[in-house]
Amino acid sequence: MADFVTKAVKVYDSVMENADPRVAGWFMMDSPWPSLIICLAYFVFVALGPTIMAGRKPVEMKKILIVYNLAMVGMSTFCFVEFLLSGWLAGYSLGCQPVDYSDSPQALRMARVCWWFYFSKFIELFDTVFFILRKKFNQVSFLHVFHHGIMPFSWWFGVKLVPGGFGTFHSMLNSFIHLMMYTYYGLSAMGPAFQRFLWWKKYMTSMQITQFILVTIHSAQLLYMDCDYPVFFVYWIGLYAVIFLVLFAHFYIKTYLARPKAGGKKSAHTHMANGKDKSS
Repeated sequence: MADFVTKAVKVYDSVMENADPRVAGWFMMDSPWPSLIICLAYFVFVALGPTIMAGRKPVEMKKILIVYNLAMVGMSTFCFVEFLLSGWLAGYSLGCQPVDYSDSPQALRMARVCWWFYFSKFIELFDTVFFILRKKFNQVSFLHVFHHGIMPFSWWFGVKLVPGGFGTFHSMLNSFIHLMMYTYYGLSAMGPAFQRFLWWKKYMTSMQITQFILVTIHSAQLLYMDCDYPVFFVYWIGLYAVIFLVLFAHFYIKTYLARPKAGGKKSAHTHMANGKDKSS
């Protein structure tokens, strides 16, 4: 135990010593503890929430969900556009792309959108909170909780050490996927009158899978070239992409390709891969 603590302290010291000085003083960036505590509180809520709500009626949240989902469309659109304008449409390479640690307007713009992307992952924890308050417990799946629970804390390290460059490829794609998803959720929350606009639900999971295939390929190429980008983050992003590629592919097969069960009905997996269904 003492050895583990010693190693943890060394890792912490190394992170703080190698931190990007430009993010010093930014909200929640001076220490990993706020991010870690929020993520741990999230897991506690996931564990205890269903028990707390067991004897209570589901909370009616239609108006809140409409406002929340449309606000997240705005947030995701902002991040997607900023990732493009500060990097991926402004000279970034699909191959090796180091982080620009300068104080140039473009480099600072990229660092800022990295922080906003990180912060948006905390807001997205409300996806789960709303499910539990509405007693949609079946939608709080392992995939949903794992995806939501690890992103905020892991992105703290991304913003602290590498706010830009190669690693923002996956966040740029993720922002686009999320603006599409929250558009879907916002329309579905508006009620039956909008159901005819939701025919593309099945393709959302296909887009998720495509996203992780692209991120896996993008990460794999750096294993075969020299690049001034921390190799740890290359492995971390690649591993993340592979894990979620497998999980989303399994979800897609189970939900859309599985043979009907006896009685002629498909397995009742109506929610999307991140836990949202058309009744959200």
